Amino acid sequence: MASRVAIEDSSRINLSDDARILRPERKGCHRDVTALVDDVVAGPENRAVPHPDRIAIVGASLGGLRTAQALRGRGKFEGTITLIGAEPHYPYDRPPLSKQVLAGEWGPERTLLDPPDKVDELGLDLRLGARAEGLDLEAREVALSDGKRVGFDSLIIATGATPRTLPNTPDLAGIYTLRTIDDSMRIRAELAQGPRVAVVGAGFIGAEVAAVARSAGLEVTLIEALPAPLAQAAGVEVGEACAAMHRSHGVDVRCDTLVAGFEGSERVEKVVLADGSTVEADLVVVGIGVAPETRWLEGSGLELRDGVVCDATCAAAPGIYAVGDVCRWYNPIFEEEMRVEHWTNVIHQSRHVARNLLAEAGEARPFASVPYVWSDQYDASIQSLGHPRADDEVEVLHGSLESLEFVAAYQRSGVIVGGLTFNMPQQLSSYRPLIEQRTPWEAVLEHAQAMG
Repeated sequence: MASRVAIEDSSRINLSDDARILRPERKGCHRDVTALVDDVVAGPENRAVPHPDRIAIVGASLGGLRTAQALRGRGKFEGTITLIGAEPHYPYDRPPLSKQVLAGEWGPERTLLDPPDKVDELGLDLRLGARAEGLDLEAREVALSDGKRVGFDSLIIATGATPRTLPNTPDLAGIYTLRTIDDSMRIRAELAQGPRVAVVGAGFIGAEVAAVARSAGLEVTLIEALPAPLAQAAGVEVGEACAAMHRSHGVDVRCDTLVAGFEGSERVEKVVLADGSTVEADLVVVGIGVAPETRWLEGSGLELRDGVVCDATCAAAPGIYAVGDVCRWYNPIFEEEMRVEHWTNVIHQSRHVARNLLAEAGEARPFASVPYVWSDQYDASIQSLGHPRADDEVEVLHGSLESLEFVAAYQRSGVIVGGLTFNMPQQLSSYRPLIEQRTPWEAVLEHAQAMG
């Protein structure tokens, strides 16, 4: 029997139905996103498997559930949908795990994506607590950890990602990664004991954990191998502003610092750094990124390369689609292949994939989106749009880094590719259409000057 945790419905969040946002032409724009989409070859017509009777969805989190709902709702699919999840819980939301749940503000029941009875109304063949262990494309079957096999006509891969771990991590109590509701509740229980906390990795998850622990009055050391927190997502200059924010709250931030190992008898007592120094810690949370969960697909014949490689329609093979963290697809807005680990991307992509899966041959459309992610740290609201890289040119267009109220924009090859804000969300939102339409940098600067 699946455990039932009853939650706030995240579908109430106001999101546009399509990844594309339609609006009038803007002066200086490179070209509109519709033209970009039309330029893409969506893949061979046999990518579609029209009129499937059985659809299997592997992954019972946000992507899996929202895809099932789209198939039953707008898709009006009346055949069998099997939803397979490795965890025993009904589908729940992950962003609160490193924020409200970890801080003790929410109980686990508030993380449920929908109440269990609403999920049950979808008429799914729900297989919770059963991990996918293999895929036989020829037989059209998924092998499960309970020894059973699930047949399908069409398959949606939504297995998400798994936290990376440090090599040679000893089996000591007090060392955690954070991905699941069970992880969050265990770390929360540890925080209640008043430990000295070391967080390894200062990306979004690590920085959020450090903020929660420090806000609880605990001694916190934040250890990052790169020159600044968020450096991979936002660049060093913006990352240094994040470091300053954490230091102002009393966090010991150590960048350009590698972890060599851990010391302790039965429980972790110290983090050993590469220079031989140590950080005393009773609790260690490792947040050094995630790897797409594709191990069960090895040997299946699907192309795996930091995710499931798909065409622009998110199809990996005829009748086989991927959604969410595990999907690597060609995004026509940025004219490149990408894999996105953000909540809003999953929402849009799941609806799009449901439409493509049920489309007639040749009617599947490319998925074009501007990624968006947010993070809450202390009283700061951090939001990012687009697909910036650490080596992009960055310029602060509004506010200042020192004030922790700013909008920074990123350019690559003379075109805006991203924007990030601390505490100025309305200003950032005006840059979404510019990113979407691949606006030249000169026009971006004119837009910023006009905003004042």
